[in-house]
Amino acid sequence: MAQTARPKLVVGISGASGVAYGLRTLSACRDLGIESHLILSKAAVLTLTHEIDRTVADVNAMADVVHKVGDIGAAVASGSFRALGMIIAPCSVRTMSEIATGVTSSLLTRAADVTLKERRPLVLMVRETPFHLGHLRTMVRLAEMGATIAPPLPAFYARPQSLDEMIDQSVGRALDLFGLAWQPVKRWGEDLDPIVGT
Repeated sequence: MAQTARPKLVVGISGASGVAYGLRTLSACRDLGIESHLILSKAAVLTLTHEIDRTVADVNAMADVVHKVGDIGAAVASGSFRALGMIIAPCSVRTMSEIATGVTSSLLTRAADVTLKERRPLVLMVRETPFHLGHLRTMVRLAEMGATIAPPLPAFYARPQSLDEMIDQSVGRALDLFGLAWQPVKRWGEDLDPIVGT
C-alpha cells in the first residue's frame, strides 16, 4: 500500500528584521505534520546573527528539506512541485519588489514567482515601516497578482503576555491562509470572548 505524502509548504526567510517569524513557522510546520522546504536568503544569514542565538545549521535543522538560495534548479523552482503554497517570513522590501517585477535573482524569489503562476497561496509577511508610496504601489501590484500581504502586526485583543505569544499569533494567522490551524492561535469567539453590549 502506497504511503500518503505529507503536505508541503515552502518557507522563505529573507533578510528583513524578524527572523523569529520564520523560525516559528518552521516549528509550526513540524507541529502540524507539514513538510517544510526552507530557503534562507544570504541577507537572512546576516540578520540571524544579530537577532537570535542560533546558527544557520540550527535553523536548517528545523526544516525537513533545505534548498540553497542559489540553486535555481531545485524542486521548488518548478510548477510541477506540489505544495500548499509559500510563505516568506519575514519578507524584505527587496524580496517583495523582485517578486512584483517577475525578475527573480535567487531561488527565494523564483519559488515565489512559481507559486503565483501556479495560483497557489503566496503569503508575504512584509517587515518595513513606514511605507513610502513605492512600497505601497508594489504591495498593490502583488495583491493584484494574487499574493497576500500579511505584515506581522500584534493582536492586542489576544492579551499577549510575551513576545513569543505575539510572534505565535502572527504566524498562526498567516498559516490560517493556507487552511492550517495551529494551536497557539487565540481566536475571537473561541478562546476569547466577544465584547457584549457595545
